[in-house]
Amino acid sequence: MLPQEIIRKKRNGQALHEKEISFIISGITDGTFSENQLAAFAMAVYFQGMSLDECTILTECMMRSGRVLDWSDLDLNGPVVDKHSTGGVGDKVSLMLAPIIAACGIYNPMISGRGLGHTGGTLDKLESIPGYNTHPDNALFLRTVKDVGCAVIGQTADLAPADKIFYSVRDVTATIESVPLITASILSKKLAAGLDGLVVDVKTGNGAFADQLDMAEKIANSIFDVSNHFGVKTSALITDMNQPLGRTVGNALEVRETVDYLTGADRDPRLHEVVIALAAEMLAVAGLTKTIEQGVEKANEVSASGRGAEIFNRMVSALGGPADFIENYNQYLPQAPIVKPVPASKTGYITSIDTRSVGLTVVELGGGRKKVTDSIDHSVGLDTHVALGENVKAGQPLAEIHARTEEQLNAAIQTIQNAYIISESPPDPAVSIIDRINYK
Repeated sequence: MLPQEIIRKKRNGQALHEKEISFIISGITDGTFSENQLAAFAMAVYFQGMSLDECTILTECMMRSGRVLDWSDLDLNGPVVDKHSTGGVGDKVSLMLAPIIAACGIYNPMISGRGLGHTGGTLDKLESIPGYNTHPDNALFLRTVKDVGCAVIGQTADLAPADKIFYSVRDVTATIESVPLITASILSKKLAAGLDGLVVDVKTGNGAFADQLDMAEKIANSIFDVSNHFGVKTSALITDMNQPLGRTVGNALEVRETVDYLTGADRDPRLHEVVIALAAEMLAVAGLTKTIEQGVEKANEVSASGRGAEIFNRMVSALGGPADFIENYNQYLPQAPIVKPVPASKTGYITSIDTRSVGLTVVELGGGRKKVTDSIDHSVGLDTHVALGENVKAGQPLAEIHARTEEQLNAAIQTIQNAYIISESPPDPAVSIIDRINYK
């Protein structure tokens, strides 16, 4: 088979057969399908889509491009359940959720990714921590999950390797917002982790890839349809991304916020609502609670106890980070040399935030990638000070920019001022949890 003929076929809107999809995925891992050809294939799928059968085959081929984990030999005394977010600005939920649900009795092997486009990546955040190994070998990964209860990592060398390559190409070729490619990327990693259950956080709004609710619903339904084929219990929340989630955007800044959240030093109410709602879904999917209300109660109890902070610290230490990270995180996390506020241009209510522009501002500061080979400046980003609906005075800080250079700082200040729309009248109250979809 010729790669260009398969690309041509999909470009023309024809369905691909199993052998053709398998050829593509094999070619990704052995190098016979070039990065340029993969980019062209991704663009063809972006415009022409895929049937459910095609998407299921793509998912399975990507999953089986490496090792599929089996937890049966470890004699775990609880279910193996994971969560995935489709991506958002300031979305550090995974860092908080994993230790909380581990303290609730769930084993969580969380296979995460890097930033895509304007959204931050969980791995990029964790690599702010000195020594943290986001790509441990399987022995260390399995041991950490068993001993600690959770391990947040990226694909190891033999875990869904085709997705790892495909993921990086999609990031820099404007092919992120494709329902079948999103589905296959999410589920190939999750299914390779040998899960008993999965909860998906599908973001929608101007800071999400699914900027319209109908696309978010299509993503949720696609994930359900494909995961059901593999017999994995699945549930989903559709959550709002019309403003940054939490108080920070940027890698090290979001890790700081995670520590403050887990220790109880500072908890953004909207972020807390999403964390607890997802924890409750995971507990229900795992069968550890009979109702969502019971899950909310249990998750809140663990969150208030501080056990999540203890488990997060143990996970960091087990994966190569400092053993005293929680106590001394400010000594370990990088800090940008320039920190300056963004003043509000006038008095009024925050009626809209261009959340995508906020995310892209962090990319321009160096906190994200413009091309696959770019390195990350973990120190840069912004602390947000106001949310949708809040009243501000002219000159009051909207946010603080953490920058490497004055040039980057000045560009970021202008972008953030333009991203925050201030009006005389307040907007309708923002809703964090838009919908719950359960197809178990």
